[in-house]
Amino acid sequence: MSGASWQRLDALDRKIVEKLGRDARISNRAIAAELGVTEGTIRSRIKRLQNEGLIQFTVVKDFRMAGSPNLCMLGIDADPSCVSDLAETIRQIPEINCVVLMLGRFSLLAMGLFTNIEQLNEIVIDQIRSLPGVRRVETSISVHNLKYDPTIAKITSGPKVD
Repeated sequence: MSGASWQRLDALDRKIVEKLGRDARISNRAIAAELGVTEGTIRSRIKRLQNEGLIQFTVVKDFRMAGSPNLCMLGIDADPSCVSDLAETIRQIPEINCVVLMLGRFSLLAMGLFTNIEQLNEIVIDQIRSLPGVRRVETSISVHNLKYDPTIAKITSGPKVD
């Protein structure tokens, strides 16, 4: 959720989003009781948040369930004039689950789950390094996750934005 979107939410909306973020299966009745409002209020707020595209419900599996994948991060240094187009092109690669515009060492950070290094290498060489404006791609591979909270850092495919 962008900063501007978060600012459009009032205190009740924020509390609802926080409760759903901790447990999306919580009932509207339970949220209403905890927040001291009616169930209808909760239902209409959630519907509005969904209709405005501010929240969506999806099943997020722990990436460790995906068959021994490696979480791989790709730091991409790019020509500043190409960053927006590159982000959109990289976002379309099915194996990439997250694309973030960065300030600092890299222009973009892309992340994905890969079951083998060969698959990662093919994506980097065939689909990313060859893109106009890419100067350098640096890969990092997770070898051990000390902490992973899927409610905070969801690494999942989201709906395609047209």
